[in-house]
Amino acid sequence: MRKLFLIPFLLPLLLACEQEDMVPEEPSARYPEDRLYHELIELGEKLDDPYTVANMQEAFTKVYPTKAGRVNLSATDYYMRFLPRDDDELSSLKEAGLYLMDHPMDYSILREGDYYRDPDVEEEEITWQYAVVPVDFVFPEGIRYELLDECFIAENLPSTKAVEGVDWARVEREAFILSGNEDMLETLTKAGSGVPEGRISIEDPDFCDGKPIGVAGIEVACNIFVKIATAYTDKDGYYRMNRSFSGKPRYRVVCKNQKGFNIGFNFILIPASVFTLGKADPEGVDYHVTQEKDPIFFRRCVVNNAAYDYYSRCTREDLDVSPPPADLRLWILDGLTCSSASMLHHGAFLENSILKEYLGAYLSLVELFLPDITIGPKGKDYAGIYKATQHELAHASHYVRAKNEFWDPYIRYVVQSFVLEGREAYGSGTKEGYGYCEVGEMWAYFLEESLYKDRYGGAMTSFGYSFWFCPDIFTYLYERGLSRGQLFRALNSEVCCVEDLKEQLLDLYPHMEDAIDQTFDYYGK
Repeated sequence: MRKLFLIPFLLPLLLACEQEDMVPEEPSARYPEDRLYHELIELGEKLDDPYTVANMQEAFTKVYPTKAGRVNLSATDYYMRFLPRDDDELSSLKEAGLYLMDHPMDYSILREGDYYRDPDVEEEEITWQYAVVPVDFVFPEGIRYELLDECFIAENLPSTKAVEGVDWARVEREAFILSGNEDMLETLTKAGSGVPEGRISIEDPDFCDGKPIGVAGIEVACNIFVKIATAYTDKDGYYRMNRSFSGKPRYRVVCKNQKGFNIGFNFILIPASVFTLGKADPEGVDYHVTQEKDPIFFRRCVVNNAAYDYYSRCTREDLDVSPPPADLRLWILDGLTCSSASMLHHGAFLENSILKEYLGAYLSLVELFLPDITIGPKGKDYAGIYKATQHELAHASHYVRAKNEFWDPYIRYVVQSFVLEGREAYGSGTKEGYGYCEVGEMWAYFLEESLYKDRYGGAMTSFGYSFWFCPDIFTYLYERGLSRGQLFRALNSEVCCVEDLKEQLLDLYPHMEDAIDQTFDYYGK
């Protein structure tokens, strides 16, 4: 938990909401067509959805009049909206495989943005979530929902009900015309419709000679009305959708990663941040992220790439370190320089009199959408955000091994150090529970340091050297033959101080007794 644990939860709404606009670096058909905003989406008029069963049936009849009397279209999907009461209900919808949007899909957009809030929903509640579900969808019990439309999407037609000799792209285009949405259609370079593909890229000036690298494993989504497609980028930032579009879809990047972590929140209470690119070519959109043009999205992408790299390296063949727990939640609080790994979403301790006293009204917010990690990127470049993220992920791996039995007193020490001692979160190293902090921070600074060296080269730079604990103990042993995985295996829930750490290392690696004794003696431990 680097620097401050408490402050990231005190003012999350005030500090995480910097609004910065951007314009694409180069005008191009492969770039979004409009100026991009990170603010509230402004809806226009309600439109007639061409994908309703009625509209598609009318279009089918016009395109294939001789078949019309023999083919009656029925719904393949339902256009729904859900009103989850809490995080558990929202999670159950996501676990059911739904792609959720916080705004209706059948309205024009007067101004793009990253989020929307229904004005009829109370501010402290989750707003309506819109989704398209198959007709055989099993609705989770207890969640309020409403059916908005019965829809026909040809790609979702079961093979058993397929109609031979039908050009569904032609029918779809006719439905756009009949429903008054002809202006949305595109003249395509390929016959019929386009399959979106492209690349999301970024630059790290200190890596790969500053050449563009991919934003890896992140979700890209696009839709026209209720027709939705999603894909994850590969390690080099390339994506390809699994369906085609006749008009310009609206593109969004969702900070939900294929590796199993989410980057949030998005001002309104949603676990994963959303970045709206707006309308672009049906054959795909490219987007190059820069810190100068769009610092908010830049920060999200750096954290994404840092976490993707970390998860990718948590293999037996590489780091030999446990990956962070599934469904990890990272919050980026743009106004802060400090970061933390509270692991609250995974059950670490929250309720105590100190937290209640100082969180006040924000306690309910933290309880509603519990973060695991917060990243404070203020004043940091790519490398600075990258290493801060690696540090907190090292904590998350430690949590997997040590569990709440270790983490609860660890958090308690951190909070009390800040509140009671009036010091930074590491305290003076004298109060009850300091040993948990000592072991946890030694490990996180060591792993951060070694991963930073792996990426950027140079010598080990002794991150955390100025504090009262000694990350160099791990560095020294690592340089003398103990792997990162071997060091990690010493971090069980019973290793609660540096003396315990030494005993555990001696038990695990008796052949390294001389090196272990020399190391701890040298650092006065």
